[in-house]
Amino acid sequence: MDRCTKEQRHKNMAAIHSANTKPEMIVRKYLFSRGFRYRLNHPRLPGHPDIVLRKYRTCIFVNGCFWHGHEGCKYFRMPKSNVEFWTAKINRNKQRDKREQRELAAMGWHCITVWECELKPDRREQTLTSLEYTLNHIYLGDRTIKYSLPDDDNELMAAEPEPEYDGR
Repeated sequence: MDRCTKEQRHKNMAAIHSANTKPEMIVRKYLFSRGFRYRLNHPRLPGHPDIVLRKYRTCIFVNGCFWHGHEGCKYFRMPKSNVEFWTAKINRNKQRDKREQRELAAMGWHCITVWECELKPDRREQTLTSLEYTLNHIYLGDRTIKYSLPDDDNELMAAEPEPEYDGR
């Protein structure tokens, strides 16, 4: 049973915003302080990712554990009232997240999801350090040479071989 009246619950839920949330601000401040520059909610990318780092071809989604159905998280609990509505809503959110990340991957973007519970004070530093490491790893990995030259130099000769001169 819900402890709030219907009007109180409506007011509480209406006050929850989707942008500039506390977890998102924590990630943004950390990235900016480490020299990462980004755009917010890029309108031309599927799902309008929370943070877009074009230089790294990476999108970061900062997800709330409740709204995106974080499995195995102590902060995600299905509400006891209006169960059908919430089950359908959270399942739709999860399916939408997967679809958008597949679309981004098909476009050549890396996707990182940071969960709200991972930004709690006891795990925050480890999560943010790991995020920084991952971004640097992506950057270096995307810029390595992905091909090798064959050992035989004659196979790739683009011009005629040099003529031999007899020295006269």
